[in-house]
Amino acid sequence: MVDVKLEDLEKSIHYEFKDKNLLKTALTHSSYANEIRGKKVVCNERMEFLGDAVLELASSEFLFLTHEDMPEGAMTKLRASIVCEPTLAICAREICLGDYLLLGKGEDRTGGRSKDSLVSDALEALIGAIYLDGGLAPAKRFVHTFVLNDIERKKLFYDAKTILQEKVQAKYHVEIHYQLLEEMGPDHDKSFQVAAMLHDRAIGIGTGKTKKAAEQQAAYQALTDVNSEFI
Repeated sequence: MVDVKLEDLEKSIHYEFKDKNLLKTALTHSSYANEIRGKKVVCNERMEFLGDAVLELASSEFLFLTHEDMPEGAMTKLRASIVCEPTLAICAREICLGDYLLLGKGEDRTGGRSKDSLVSDALEALIGAIYLDGGLAPAKRFVHTFVLNDIERKKLFYDAKTILQEKVQAKYHVEIHYQLLEEMGPDHDKSFQVAAMLHDRAIGIGTGKTKKAAEQQAAYQALTDVNSEFI
């Protein structure tokens, strides 16, 4: 781990674990568990499975109670935007969850603490750990505080490519296209930098572990650039 204490994480999430081992398991990536097999270290994958179910229940209930006139299809789409990997990664970074992860040396060296997949999985595992330690009420409270906050921004991120295209189509009657600027890193751990292009101008630049993720980031940047003259 980076120089951090689990007590600091507990303070930031406003929850103190009765069983600290549950918290440690939630933060243990399989790469770490595989390195020290002899010590019977358990990774967070099973806890992530449980946390995913708790997250879906809490977010479904929240949308059902707060959007009384929203049809089922719209609620399903909105829930998907809230609990998708990129938006959960945003939530995880807001509490610096990556700093607390137990990673194998190789995973740590290749930037595992900043990977959307790792931190989003750890967030779900953390929800599962809170549920096991304190029950449904504190788990729901965590979801409400750290996942269901700022829903409009998360929805915008999820729909960024579609929303950007609609705005550009209405104003310029052209299609946005995405241009690959750079591929970074070794073949097994590449990152991509992509520009959202309007005619021959880059109006947003994004980076991601896949080209699709980078395009989403580029579209989101274009939409949220307050100085943009194009949107």
